[in-house]
Amino acid sequence: MRIREKFNKKLLVEGNDDQHVIWALCEQFKINETFDVIDCEGIDKLLEQIPVRFKQSSVDTIGIIIDADSNLLLRWNRLKQLLRAQGFNIPEDLPKNGLIVLVVGQISIGIWIIPDNNVNGMLEDFLSFLVPSDDNFLPIVNEHVSNIEKQGLNTYALIHKPKALIHPWLAVQEDPGTPIGLSITKRYLSTDDDVCLKFVD
Repeated sequence: MRIREKFNKKLLVEGNDDQHVIWALCEQFKINETFDVIDCEGIDKLLEQIPVRFKQSSVDTIGIIIDADSNLLLRWNRLKQLLRAQGFNIPEDLPKNGLIVLVVGQISIGIWIIPDNNVNGMLEDFLSFLVPSDDNFLPIVNEHVSNIEKQGLNTYALIHKPKALIHPWLAVQEDPGTPIGLSITKRYLSTDDDVCLKFVD
């Protein structure tokens, strides 16, 4: 969703669902609105925006949240290359709790690679961490989806299986069809998991 930007802090995300998840987490954790959450409409456009944003004199902080997808190392190396080209001293390896670089006189940056900076995956993998531990539905949905795959009936790529799990899971909550961001607001998803707490921190 396009927004009217009003802050000098920018958080770049890949898509609409990411944007709404961030807004829902901010609401949940009562984080003051001091930054714009920008839906870049895909990873390619997000990566293209990074050098452009560094040229904006009004920007003092850039946060970057992207999916690891099927190759966390590839994604990290691409980001590392882009940020080093901007003059940042970026470590060789992505820290396990994400990266924050604060340099006096420069734009500050923060990076989180979904789901947890350590494994391959996407937003839906992150959300699977937020499914309550006593939930009874997700194992049933998982078994159903696995059976579909065993019969070769799935038309999605296996890398997208987390999407095939979380959306049917949401469909059996009290208000079926609740969008991902609202599922946090409605507390279908828990925000007590360590991964979520590290993400918010």
